Amino acid sequence: MNSKKDNNYMEVFFDKLEFIIDNKMLIKLILAGRRNKISDLKKITVTIVELKKGTRLNFVYKHNTNDITKNYEPEEGINLIRKALENDFFNADIYSNTENINLIINSKGKVLLKIKEATLQPLTNFKHDKIKYRLINPKGNIYLRELEITNEKEEIRREMTDKFKQINKYIELLEPYLTQINLTDNSHIVDMGAGKGYLTFALYDYLTNQSKKNIKLTGVEFRENLVQKCNEIAGKASFEKLKFIEGTIENAELEKIDVLIALHACDTATDEAIFRGIKSDASLIVCAPCCHKQIRKEFNVTGELYNVVKHGILKERQAEIITDTLRAMIMEAFGYRTNIFEFISSEHTPKNLMIVGKKITGDSIKKNEILKNISAVKKIYGIKKHYLEKLLQI
Repeated sequence: MNSKKDNNYMEVFFDKLEFIIDNKMLIKLILAGRRNKISDLKKITVTIVELKKGTRLNFVYKHNTNDITKNYEPEEGINLIRKALENDFFNADIYSNTENINLIINSKGKVLLKIKEATLQPLTNFKHDKIKYRLINPKGNIYLRELEITNEKEEIRREMTDKFKQINKYIELLEPYLTQINLTDNSHIVDMGAGKGYLTFALYDYLTNQSKKNIKLTGVEFRENLVQKCNEIAGKASFEKLKFIEGTIENAELEKIDVLIALHACDTATDEAIFRGIKSDASLIVCAPCCHKQIRKEFNVTGELYNVVKHGILKERQAEIITDTLRAMIMEAFGYRTNIFEFISSEHTPKNLMIVGKKITGDSIKKNEILKNISAVKKIYGIKKHYLEKLLQI
């Protein structure tokens, strides 16, 4: 801090924070404005919760690809907030029942404190199990009942809790990408390997009922009984532009694809999905791969690196990493900006990696340079050809 005045502002802030927490008047506190711009930690949100052990401060650490939640005793939590302002963040905003308090620290350490009238509705219930906001609402959704995610009272079935979390996380992750590509009424989304349709229905529900998009969505599934059942549910839910067709990723007859989705397509089926997306010049390609067999069989590693793949389990994991790395690089060579992240915690599903490719325009694609880098990676692991390369004939 630069002066005694700055120290006074900081202490006023923490005096008020302690008083607000002690009297359970805290609605939320937000720490933001990263000191380190490349830090993966974007912000921290703090609220009060009542547990069996007593009052706790609930910290939600917002990272680029996931959130981490932890509970602390008030005194410990306040100390963590102080350390976060010293090391991680420039700003703190307190929203309480009686007032809003804004603390700003500039890069030179100067502190500014602003106190304003309260703007949020006061909280009286601090139960930890309060209803969370969900992008997919269990109330009034016929398809959730028909898929046995909810019961007749429109409550989430206990055994389907993880599935409901997965659905909401899926929509939450896709939302920013779908917003970026500016879907129109003529846009066509294809979900390859739709299975029982959990995520397909949820995506259509979100786009039509929340985003108010008049899109067309096609679910592709090779099992006739599932296609028939999903079409029946779509009819009951009055999802007019959602249909399911019988077919495979490789041979399904489809019109132009604007968004291609393939979740848990086994082994090279993921490559076939990416291939169809690239050939259709899709604006967005979304894949959640599994069963990475092709590259694992091709590994021919010698020298010091042999120890990395000597053990079966490590070889399997390395094959997953290299397979999906090469997929992302190949997509980049064909004009897609890619991102790979955790779809949902492995606590809910072990098949939890997602690859997203967004078509970019106007940028110079250094295809030859990317292909050269792909060859270098393959050489290290003794890989002759990635299956996606064969499909794209590169």
